[in-house]
Amino acid sequence: MTQPTEIERLIEMMAKLPGLGPRSARRAVLHLVARREGQLGPLARQMQLVADTAQACERCGNIGTAALCPICADPARANGQICVVETVADLWAMERAGVFRGRYHVLGGTLSALDAVGPEELGIPTLLARIDDEAVREAILALPATVDGQTTAHYLADQLEARVTLTSLAQGVPIGGELDFLDDGTITAALEARKPL
Repeated sequence: MTQPTEIERLIEMMAKLPGLGPRSARRAVLHLVARREGQLGPLARQMQLVADTAQACERCGNIGTAALCPICADPARANGQICVVETVADLWAMERAGVFRGRYHVLGGTLSALDAVGPEELGIPTLLARIDDEAVREAILALPATVDGQTTAHYLADQLEARVTLTSLAQGVPIGGELDFLDDGTITAALEARKPL
């Protein structure tokens, strides 16, 4: 049995979203269509509003609805700290924890010779300018523990070492983690970053 073309197209579009495959997309669309007034209509209106208003913050790269995101617009966040992250999702994860009260800089990726991604493609010159313009004292490198993430961190360390105090997020055993479930790299990082009790 074939479904109406418009609904099938919506299922195909939803299936392209991260975390949704064809079956999950089909269930979601059927759920929304069954609740047209209460959920599908408001969702469609909100999606259109976001499509019309969402933009990248001109200072840090966060997603918002104004030229400056709420973090960059908040003068209390100009505390001399800047946290450098790979993606907006990383920024939002840091904000969800609620412990960092400085500003951010979203690189939009990591350096990669294989993919021809250099400093200019990531806006690293913009970060370097912000370090000087905003009187940043500490740059926290919150980059992924991947080869490209560490390459990017080393590059930034070379560029920033004389300008600011450089720190990075701790790496190792997560809270609640059990050693026999961890990979060798995580155990190695945890052992090397050990601290006295």
